[in-house]
Amino acid sequence: MNIYNKIASLGGWSLEKIQELGKFGVFSFRLFKNLGSAFVNFQSTIRQIFFVGNYSLVIILVSGLFVGFVLGLQGDYVLSTYGSEQALGVLVALSLLRELGPVVTALLFAGRAGTSLTAEIGLMNAGEQLSAMEMMGVDPVKQVLEPRFLAVVISMPLLAILFSAVGIIGGWIVAVPMIGLDSGAFWSQMQAGVALWEDIGNGILKSFFFGLAVGLISLHEGYTARPTPEGVSRATTKTVVISSLVVLGLDFMLTALMFTSS
Repeated sequence: MNIYNKIASLGGWSLEKIQELGKFGVFSFRLFKNLGSAFVNFQSTIRQIFFVGNYSLVIILVSGLFVGFVLGLQGDYVLSTYGSEQALGVLVALSLLRELGPVVTALLFAGRAGTSLTAEIGLMNAGEQLSAMEMMGVDPVKQVLEPRFLAVVISMPLLAILFSAVGIIGGWIVAVPMIGLDSGAFWSQMQAGVALWEDIGNGILKSFFFGLAVGLISLHEGYTARPTPEGVSRATTKTVVISSLVVLGLDFMLTALMFTSS
């Protein structure tokens, strides 16, 4: 009987997760269906870009600088073993543009802006503001969720670019003033080794998909959160956990598609 109970519990859990995936798919379809209205009311989208992007700027820049410091130190330690210290600029740039810039930005963004969006939408749901909008004939998905989603998708690539740029500056600070490498060699090797589309373009494309994922997850968790303080807090926690796992999984798949053949 214990085995049958376990199988039944597993089946019930599987059906519950499939149902949740179905609801997420319906929510995503509703969000994408009339996304053009967010462009029409672009002033609201700009306000949300300021909210989710500007408020995340400090932690993105500071984190990028210290990641650049660490890459400079670790890269010099490895490259000096093979007498290739002059390639430190290429190592720092490619590590940031291809991988660390988009991924770390998405993780930080999910922890800072994603949780804020989930809590905001969840509290609006708990305060019955979304229900009141529906009673007045206003679609809360169009009016509330779509500008925020579009703001996340626009902000993520911009923040990833800034993260990578500040990280490269951090790598230069370590390489040239601290270690004593030639500044011209640092920048010339980087310029020769970094391709516009294969490295910069693919990194931006990665951050775009990460923005789609984080935006959908954070808004869905807030929109479907139980209208209680405990429900909102649980939804914000789920936003961080699910977004982080999805970003890392997407990173693996996108890296396999973009860079394995190059």
